[in-house]
Amino acid sequence: MKKKYKYLFGPVPSRRLGLSLGVDLVPHKTCSMNCIFCQLGNTARTTIERREYVPTEDVLAEISDWQAQGGQTDVITLSGGGEPTLHSRFGEVIDFVKAKTRHRTVILSNGSLLHLPEVRREAARADIVKITLASWDEDSFRKIHRPPAEVTFARIIEGACAFRNEFTGEIWLEVFVIPGINAEPEKIRKIAGFAEKIRPDKIHLNTAVRPAAEKTVQPVPAAALQNLTGLFNPPAEVIASFAPGSGHRIELHEESVLALVRLHPCTAENIARMCKITPAEAAEFLDSMMARDIIRREEHDGTVWYVVN
Repeated sequence: MKKKYKYLFGPVPSRRLGLSLGVDLVPHKTCSMNCIFCQLGNTARTTIERREYVPTEDVLAEISDWQAQGGQTDVITLSGGGEPTLHSRFGEVIDFVKAKTRHRTVILSNGSLLHLPEVRREAARADIVKITLASWDEDSFRKIHRPPAEVTFARIIEGACAFRNEFTGEIWLEVFVIPGINAEPEKIRKIAGFAEKIRPDKIHLNTAVRPAAEKTVQPVPAAALQNLTGLFNPPAEVIASFAPGSGHRIELHEESVLALVRLHPCTAENIARMCKITPAEAAEFLDSMMARDIIRREEHDGTVWYVVN
């Protein structure tokens, strides 16, 4: 992406979707949860207030401009700095993408607002809706997601099941596995029981491959995750940290790299792959940004990640 955009980021190689152009509809860390595993850090104030957090017309204008500039992607994804369904006009963004482009539309959601009929109606305009499911009762839900009082585990399940009954597109469940909290097979079996009630099309097992909001959250080894896949119906898939190389090249300049790192902490190897340069060249570029206090290094599970200050 050669031009700087305020509400678009990427396209980035997605672990699930191929090449994904992100659309960020809320200010950074505006969310209905404060998940301990979030790669963007802690939520300063959780909220369930739905309103037009960013100007919808400006978002649509950026999408139009990106398309006019010859932008290429596999999907356009509502994601970014917080819960996208908090934006009161997110359905209009989906309608615009479907009317003006040929790209599939995706929502990455924590599912906290799907108990609201109006949110389900808007979300049903998308092709794929990803919902997070990492707990099995109210206590585990509050420990992992740290939501406001109004957001409960029962409402999450109620909303997801209602959405499944109304939605003809694909529902993907992402089960985030955390050592010492929900990684034991008996707890995963309980989560799998609720997953069956939701009847997703796909189930993904994820873990903290990037630095998490709480530094005590560490990744589960890939082999251990693989051993849990058969506990789900349909069997779950372990998603890797990045999809194999894409033919798309992200321009190597500060604005595009900063927009990416703000929402997706990256290694030098990640940047090298996306910008089609060597890891040494990527590290030199990132170190120059770090020397000016724009980004910083953070080590997690033996890997150096670059995150925004």
